[in-house]
Amino acid sequence: MKSEIFLFLNIAFSVFIGLVIGTSSGGDGRTTLCIEREREALLKFKQGLIDNYGILSSWGREEEKEECCGWKGVQCSNITGHVVVLDIHAPSYSQHLRGNITPSLLELQHLKHLDLSYNNFGTSRIPNFIGSFPRLEYLFLEYANLSGEIPHALGKLTHLQILDLSLNSRLVVKNLEWLPRLVFLLDLDLSGVHIETVNWLQQIIKSPSLEQLNLEHCNVPEPIISISHLSSNVSSRLLSSLNLADTGLSSSAFRWLFNLSTRFTSIDLSSNHLAGRIPEAFGYMQHLEFIDLATNILEGGLPKSFGNLSHLRALDLSTNNLNQPLPELFLSLSGKAEKSLEELHLSNNHFSGSLPDITRFSSLKSLYLQENQLNGSFLESYGQTSKIEFLDLSLNQITGPLPNLTAFSALRELHLNNNQFKGRLPQSIGRLSKLEMLRVESNFMEGPITESHLSNLSSLRVLDLSYNSFSFQLGLNWLPPFELDVIGLSHCKMGPHFPQWLRTQKSYSHLDISFAGISGVAPNWFWDLSPEMMHFSISNNQISGEVPDLSSKFVKETNYPTMDFSSNNFSGLVPSFSSNLESLNLSKNKFVGSISFLCKIANALFRTIDLSNNLLSGELHNCLMGFEELAILNLANNNLYGKIPSSIGSLSDIQSLQLRNNNFTGDLPTSLKNCGILQILDVGGNKLSGEIPLWIGSHLTFLVVLSLRLNKFNGSIPQNLCHLNKIHILDLSQNSLSGEIPRCLNNITSLLQNNNSSTPSILFELGGDSHNGYSYFEEYLGDALVQWKSSESVYNKTLGLLKIIDFSNNELAGNVPEEIAQLDGVLSLNLSRNNLTGNVIQGIGKMEKLESLDLSGNQFTGRIPTSLAQLHFLSVLDLSSNNLSGKIPSSTQLQSFDPSSYEGNNELCGPPLAECPEDRNTQSLSADHSKINNLDEDDKILSFGFYVCVASGFILGFWGVIFTLALKQSFRDAYFQKLTNFANWIFVTIIMSLHRLKMMWS
Repeated sequence: MKSEIFLFLNIAFSVFIGLVIGTSSGGDGRTTLCIEREREALLKFKQGLIDNYGILSSWGREEEKEECCGWKGVQCSNITGHVVVLDIHAPSYSQHLRGNITPSLLELQHLKHLDLSYNNFGTSRIPNFIGSFPRLEYLFLEYANLSGEIPHALGKLTHLQILDLSLNSRLVVKNLEWLPRLVFLLDLDLSGVHIETVNWLQQIIKSPSLEQLNLEHCNVPEPIISISHLSSNVSSRLLSSLNLADTGLSSSAFRWLFNLSTRFTSIDLSSNHLAGRIPEAFGYMQHLEFIDLATNILEGGLPKSFGNLSHLRALDLSTNNLNQPLPELFLSLSGKAEKSLEELHLSNNHFSGSLPDITRFSSLKSLYLQENQLNGSFLESYGQTSKIEFLDLSLNQITGPLPNLTAFSALRELHLNNNQFKGRLPQSIGRLSKLEMLRVESNFMEGPITESHLSNLSSLRVLDLSYNSFSFQLGLNWLPPFELDVIGLSHCKMGPHFPQWLRTQKSYSHLDISFAGISGVAPNWFWDLSPEMMHFSISNNQISGEVPDLSSKFVKETNYPTMDFSSNNFSGLVPSFSSNLESLNLSKNKFVGSISFLCKIANALFRTIDLSNNLLSGELHNCLMGFEELAILNLANNNLYGKIPSSIGSLSDIQSLQLRNNNFTGDLPTSLKNCGILQILDVGGNKLSGEIPLWIGSHLTFLVVLSLRLNKFNGSIPQNLCHLNKIHILDLSQNSLSGEIPRCLNNITSLLQNNNSSTPSILFELGGDSHNGYSYFEEYLGDALVQWKSSESVYNKTLGLLKIIDFSNNELAGNVPEEIAQLDGVLSLNLSRNNLTGNVIQGIGKMEKLESLDLSGNQFTGRIPTSLAQLHFLSVLDLSSNNLSGKIPSSTQLQSFDPSSYEGNNELCGPPLAECPEDRNTQSLSADHSKINNLDEDDKILSFGFYVCVASGFILGFWGVIFTLALKQSFRDAYFQKLTNFANWIFVTIIMSLHRLKMMWS
């Protein structure tokens, strides 16, 4: 009951004060004269301020000397004449007034409204006397550069209704014991202030009238308070709006949050550390209209209890880890919330499935579903007409054709970009007469764009159909009903002639008709460019002729446009441009003349200059120092000459410097060491000389690409290059370098296989702008000329994937250090055509990712390491013209290379070369051994048969006769008689022979 009385008195008092203030200027046209002491107090206050913009110029003018109630920001009461309002707040974030809050203001004892917001009080403290204004109801000190502890004297302002101390990052709250004394306080804003007390919540719930509390960006400590204390305290039951965004809260906050008030209409808990599932309890806060849980780490889906929130108007769940199928989420919102919901933010989650029939949400006006995993397709038809004005389905994987969209006749913005839509753009698009933004870029759509698609879209401001296969089929005399701000038609077929309808577009900020198949000379009217220009691209067409003087175009001081004329057939001198460009790309044309025009357009905000692949000549000028924030300078493939000026070292923000294939001479300027964030340094193909500077390794430690190839550098390779821990391309080839290869190359961690610093491309994000709801960010893709797999090519999109060391065509000597084998992330190693000696490193097999290895034209000796056969990704190998010997290790891969990969090594043999001598001897011996073995086998077979026959003959001959003689007597008598006669004949024959021999010798 007491709180209701307080509230009634508060409202009555406010009405009375409003009447007093409302009549302070006098309804009858009379001017109130202020009280003398208050006028003097205001003048003293002014003396303590520095007013460079004349905000208080009316204070103290002679003609208004006594009429301070008419001064700017001062209002007096018509009844009493006292100053009741002092409002000298500056426009947002401008901080026009500087100085101090002086005690002279104490004379304004009838002050009810004090607003000093958005001024600069030089980190001074909030003075204690600020609590000495007994009638003060509104105190605004927002973004006033105040510091120190918030004084307890604020507790004396017992009539205060609104207190705003927000956006003073140096203010500190050490306790809030003074807060409950502000019995009429309705609105407290401490956002951006440091709160150090753990009792902050305990004091806040004691504030009897507090309705709105904003502690955003406060990083509050975990409060110490019991749930029973919260439940028993009724003071906080009036709290309706609570903003605790970005305060560092964890999920434990849910314990006390749901007991804090029964009348919440708005809760903002975004940008915290809330994890787990969304509590069901939100669905039982019947008065809730706005819920913001964005940018947390919530999981799962939406509780069904949310369907009970009959007053729910806006729900923001974006940027979490929610992964519910989208139809289920909409089912959870069906019921009472289905009729009230107006805004639903679900972007950047993991929602899946198809888009359900959203037309049944009769009040829904905004639906944001970008950056999810939606993978279904549109419904073919919808149940009723929808009130949706903003529909964003971009950056998903939605497939299929677009249906008839006439049910969405209220649409103002339609974002379908970066999906997988196919088919034609439906004719029903032309019936969305309120459409202001149509984005369908980066899909797989095709077909004609006709007048029926566009003729009824009179409100259209953004049209982006880029990166599809649309073909414009508009009449030559067709006049569009719209005036576009963004024209994005890249990769749409618009040529071969210039589209005449563009002539009617006079105030666009973005024009991209690149890759549009336009050829021929650009008409004169085309160069009447919009003064609002921010981005202009006509690249990758076949547009010819000369570009006229553009120095008087887009000269608006607040615009810094980017212009891309690249990859066309423009010729003649480089045209004049205005000096407020941010990016200029004239590459891959036929421009001639000097680059002295750069001196005329130098400005501190220029970010990109690409003049590569033209016919430009002359020397570089010292005016380069005028490009203080230049990030990209590409002058490659021209006819520039002379020394690289020392002024190039003033480009401290340079990230990519490409001067290759010109005729520059002399040394690399020492001033380049000031370019500490340089990532690409490509000066190959010039006539630079001297030794490679030591400061490259010590000062340019962010280098990803270092190409000094095809110059006249001499001396040894500095050990300091081993400090380039981000390097991917190290190309020192085709110079006159001598000495040994540094042993410390294994210190380059970016060339290790387990290093994850590789990126698909070296892409430079160079900022951008957001205009009319459409964001554009300029991107520049770095490139470099490298020798990869025996051929030279310019790489850009895949440059970040290459890891190359190329020291070829120098005079390097000595052994290759074994430490190189530790660089197991290197894809290409080229040490060819040097004077290197010794063996091929034994650990070469550790370089598992190696795809190209060229060691040709050296004096390597010994055998090819067997570990070379372990390089399964090797597709280019050249070991020719060395002194290698022995047999090529056997493997499927090494034998698959052409014999030319090994030729010039006279003692090298084995497939794919001729057979090794020892292999031939081995084969001959093997054949002889085979024959001998065969003969031995035959002998074995013959001996076996012979012995069998002998044994058989002996058995049959000898034992057959003996057995016969033993059985028959007559056979024995006849046998022995024959045997005796045979013995006698032999005896007589021998005697007679001996007698004859004796007679012959005698």
